[in-house]
Amino acid sequence: MFMLSKEELQKRGAEHTTQEIRQQPDLWQETFDRYQKTAPELARLLAEAKQTAGERPIRVVFTGAGTSQYVGDTVVPFLTKQGNTKQFIFQSIGSTDIVATPKEYLIPEETTILVSFARSGNSPESLAAVEIANQLVHHLYHIVITCAPDGLLATQIPAKKENLVLLMPDKANDAGFAMTSSFSCMTLTALLIFDQTKDAQKEGYVHQLSQLGKQVVQRESEIQSFLESEFDRIIYLGSGSLGGLTREAQLKVLELTAGKIATVFDSSLGFRHGPKSFVDQRTLVFLFVSNDSYTQKYDLDMLEEIKKDGIAQRVVGIGQQAALFSGDAFEFTAEELVPDGYLALADIMVAQTIALHCSVKVGNTPDEPSPSGTVNRVVQGVTIYPYEK
Repeated sequence: MFMLSKEELQKRGAEHTTQEIRQQPDLWQETFDRYQKTAPELARLLAEAKQTAGERPIRVVFTGAGTSQYVGDTVVPFLTKQGNTKQFIFQSIGSTDIVATPKEYLIPEETTILVSFARSGNSPESLAAVEIANQLVHHLYHIVITCAPDGLLATQIPAKKENLVLLMPDKANDAGFAMTSSFSCMTLTALLIFDQTKDAQKEGYVHQLSQLGKQVVQRESEIQSFLESEFDRIIYLGSGSLGGLTREAQLKVLELTAGKIATVFDSSLGFRHGPKSFVDQRTLVFLFVSNDSYTQKYDLDMLEEIKKDGIAQRVVGIGQQAALFSGDAFEFTAEELVPDGYLALADIMVAQTIALHCSVKVGNTPDEPSPSGTVNRVVQGVTIYPYEK
């Protein structure tokens, strides 16, 4: 797909999605450049929040709906390890949960930074989560990470010292149905803001990631070879940040095939506790292998176990050390390992490419995969009810 002409992609209804997957390695460097330009404003906001909180830690709540929520699910495990946990408590809470049951997720007395992720910024729950948080939380700061400068989330946040809007590269505002560039650029931005690693090291990670991402494009045929047989189920597994990433990976397949391929996600260790029943002879299993030497042992054990069971049609490890698995693997080649939080960006490119090919395989058009209109690029049909304390 990555090598097809624009005309061929248009015929297949895949022009936008293919380009938006392929362009990500270039956008990551632009994302880093934008982060550096806003670093002084970020430092100011974080310092003010710290002063307000006093001796108490600041709640950093990552929020969004669907793919935007999965950004938080991906970064929180890594930031709990690599972020400043003396100053911050990191949590990922869907805007859908905040809107439906705000008192179960928002703590009025705790100084909070609400980090809202959004591609368009027009989802009703994203706007409502901000409004409800403003009502409930006494000391609230907003960081809006969005891809649309004209979206409601970007334009309706008041220009106050407590609020900061960070715009992603223009091309990250995906025109296709599925969020691809938007997901990875927003994920990278969150990592850059809260990872305590020095900026020079972060820039090194971004450079390495760009090289890994380009390998996905160059080695597309390897990924396609995993999908040659007939299957109707896909499972994604992983641990920590890569476990959070499994939610986004399986959603891409579900969205781009309009549910024609069933999906399941789980942690590597958690999969044994019932969800493993999902495996049958028409199932593909993909596992994101951690770069952490301790965690990796559990990932590899699960890969070997599923392979030994002999039930799944195919079992594949994905990552920088995936070839430690005795079965099929898509292993990135690189001189140095990157931490799992950053590795997630390269891994998701593999999963996006799998979803793209699955969409074409089942006869869908990736740019508009839901012919019934049941699911839309920007969610519709949501009634937001006024909230009263």
